[in-house]
Amino acid sequence: MDEALNDAVAAGDTGAREEETLRAVEEEPVRRLEIWLPILIVVVDQLTKAIVRATLPLHTSVTMIPGFVDFTHVRNTGAAFGILNYAEFPFKTVVIAVIATAALIGVGMYAASLAHHQLVARIGLALIIGGAAGNLLDRIAAGSVVDFVDVYWHSYHFWAFNVADSAIT
Repeated sequence: MDEALNDAVAAGDTGAREEETLRAVEEEPVRRLEIWLPILIVVVDQLTKAIVRATLPLHTSVTMIPGFVDFTHVRNTGAAFGILNYAEFPFKTVVIAVIATAALIGVGMYAASLAHHQLVARIGLALIIGGAAGNLLDRIAAGSVVDFVDVYWHSYHFWAFNVADSAIT
């Protein structure tokens, strides 16, 4: 359909040109959201991590919802869910950062290839891009990612996470 519209516009079809203009106008707010949403995620993620680093010593907890949520300052030197957190190998931070960068580029390329009507997928990918970028900044700057939201029930603790992880998930 888009190819037919392009052909009609090229042939000087005024109605087709108006349809193309209307589609571009409808698409504008979504494109802005796709650009600003990852930026917002990175800013909020980095701000919350800076607050945790400044106010909560490493491995210290503050109860937010008794019996359910604590803020606990931990550092994740591994990947998602603490994978490779305790594995030590040469250039671990570099290897994980390179893999994360490649994944970020791949997700970005895929997001750019989606059609305008695939709104939910495009917004979801914008969230993933923002979250991945937020954690990548930590990894590059400090060699680890600050996690602090500790959700638990009795003795079972889910992996600590942060704003970026929430956006990715």
